[in-house]
Amino acid sequence: MMTRRKLMRYGLFAAGSAMIQAPTPVQAAAPAYGISGRPAPELTVDYWIDRDGVESHFELAGRRGKWVFLKCFQSWCPGCHSHGFPALQKISTAFVDNPMVVFASIQTVFEGHFINTVDKLREIQLRYDLQMPMGHDPGADGDHPQTMVDYRTGGTPWMILIDPQGEVIFNDYGIDVDKAVEFLVAQTA
Repeated sequence: MMTRRKLMRYGLFAAGSAMIQAPTPVQAAAPAYGISGRPAPELTVDYWIDRDGVESHFELAGRRGKWVFLKCFQSWCPGCHSHGFPALQKISTAFVDNPMVVFASIQTVFEGHFINTVDKLREIQLRYDLQMPMGHDPGADGDHPQTMVDYRTGGTPWMILIDPQGEVIFNDYGIDVDKAVEFLVAQTA
């Protein structure tokens, strides 16, 4: 099992990525984000476009035996544009010809529903040359999107790495792209 401690040893966490510590009896419990070490829940996203912007479908069940890299974003998220999308672009470009690594991106809209709309998917896909499926998970009536609930994400940008057995091995805000590429190259060689 690839634990958070092992991922830290491999250096996959980006600088500044905080470990969640157990609170002392006088501290309030901090929210526990992520589901690293657990099976990846199937995605329940109703709207997807493929790499060409055509409506499609994406599910994890069809990707067993492969590494799956998911990125959650919102179109208006400054961190998504400053480092999330560039990181996704760099890592996905490194594996464009590797059939063992699959990429998908999901707009998890937990605020700004009037701006973070489905039409932003294709705009972002083209802007960052992201050759991957992109989904839109808006949540219902002000609730958090199901992807955020299932994966216990803390916001955007959020990166999730699922191993070929379907276990989440990374689930956090930032990732060290160069070390992630190095790690995935070693895993798929």
